[in-house]
Amino acid sequence: MRKIYNSPFSSRYSSKEMRYIFSDDYKYQTWRKLWIVLAESQMELGLDVSLEQVEELKKEQFNINYQVVEKYEDIYCHDVIAHIMAYGLQCAKAKPIIHLGATSCFITDNTDIIIIKEGLILIRNQILKIISELSNFAKMYIKTPTLSYTHLKPAQLTTVGKRTTLWIYDLLIDLLEINDILSNLKLLGSKGTTGTQASFLALFDNDHNKVKRLDELITTKLGFKESVEVCGQTYSRKFDTKVMNALCNVAQSSAKFSNDIRFLHHLKEIEEPFKEKQIGSSAMPYKKNPIGSERICGLARFIISNNINFHLNFSSQWLERTLDDSSNRRLCIPQMFLALDTILDLYINIINGLKVNEDIILSNVLREMPYIIMENLIVNGTMDGGDRQELHKNMRDLSNSISNYDNININVKDYIVTNILKNFSLNITYEELSKKIKRPEDYIGRSVEQVEEFLENHVELLLSDAEKMMI
Repeated sequence: MRKIYNSPFSSRYSSKEMRYIFSDDYKYQTWRKLWIVLAESQMELGLDVSLEQVEELKKEQFNINYQVVEKYEDIYCHDVIAHIMAYGLQCAKAKPIIHLGATSCFITDNTDIIIIKEGLILIRNQILKIISELSNFAKMYIKTPTLSYTHLKPAQLTTVGKRTTLWIYDLLIDLLEINDILSNLKLLGSKGTTGTQASFLALFDNDHNKVKRLDELITTKLGFKESVEVCGQTYSRKFDTKVMNALCNVAQSSAKFSNDIRFLHHLKEIEEPFKEKQIGSSAMPYKKNPIGSERICGLARFIISNNINFHLNFSSQWLERTLDDSSNRRLCIPQMFLALDTILDLYINIINGLKVNEDIILSNVLREMPYIIMENLIVNGTMDGGDRQELHKNMRDLSNSISNYDNININVKDYIVTNILKNFSLNITYEELSKKIKRPEDYIGRSVEQVEEFLENHVELLLSDAEKMMI
């Protein structure tokens, strides 16, 4: 194994659960399940398929003879045919009725839908877990004032908990999209070679009701409520774009979170987990790098750039289908899910181990407080009869004048307070103004209330109903 390429998704990244969903075993066992369901449904509808044949197929579903498959694929250059032949060697009695009336896409496309469904459920459950952990984190730091940033410059105060709700909100949007896809997921069903069900109509001697019933039975037996209403040979690749856009959106939300953590890590306000014996740099022993967040960003870029493949696949399909999407999808679908699975595992690990340095946060807040109070002073001055525009201009001039003293050791707090009292007609004393600068908790607006209302009215309700969302 060391002498051939090994995908990072098979070793370094992704969970065992997601790797199994996209494993050969799960894929080809699902192929055999489809052949079993097809034969069983045909038997129930009166075709010459025996219970003995169906039971033989079931007996060998999980016993895939891969070496035989490889031999046949080398001969026939067709993976579905190779598996039919290999399955037939194990099921001598059932061999004549395997794949009866079906086309390759009955196997491959229905399997893809089943795998996508399982992958989406795993992704959804990971998102729910992250939202739960972020909610706990938001509650813990709901009242902790911190600098907010616009244009990456200090702005009004927020709280650590309020900032956390922004990450939750993005994931809620993503979760609703994934839930919508899962709720409306449709199987390809048994639609025949070009979507007309002609082969099945011939099998059932032009009995349209039995053809429709076959489609319904297969759909129900495989755990779906509906199959697609119309199609060519495949289900519409438009569906792939919808699913992958949803995965891409989760990757974007995760990258936004991780970029925020990287910036806060730089400020030493919030740091991602760092193991006891972890090494940040082979050269610089003091380094503690936010490698988890950086990895999320890198994988998110991979997902976002990979997403274009699905738009190209759909737009490039000709008439009832072309095969140029097959090799592309074989690579891109698993990689999208495996990459996002890795991202969400990293997200969970980071949240569970975040280190919040409240002393550093407070120090950074207090350094900016002389500026932070200016907006409220403008509001108060205006309510006392002043001109809002004039007050804003004078506060702006005062703030800008401090840049002239960058190389001089001045006390910014005293400079601002003294000049405000000297040049502004505000009904406030030096002591009162100095006290305001020392009370950042008075400048967080409705941060606490917003967090409480958001968590109670939206997040906690969602988490309490999580079990109902399970399919």
